Amino acid sequence: MMAAAPTTWPGADGQPLSCREKLKVLAENHEEARQALQDVFEDAVLMGVDEAAMRRILAEMVAGLTTPKRRA
Repeated sequence: MMAAAPTTWPGADGQPLSCREKLKVLAENHEEARQALQDVFEDAVLMGVDEAAMRRILAEMVAGLTTPKRRA
């Protein structure tokens, strides 16, 4: 089973976010991502992909995400 959403979300300044609406959206996004990743993982394993290899593939996908912030 995948981990539950964090109880605190660190802001860019190191302080935890406190806006209830942001926390709600982050919790919902976490659950949606968790379920999507679980579905992708299960499909791959059921189709014969090695579990360890699929975990590496998913980790590489996360590592390759780009930031939406502009770089100066």
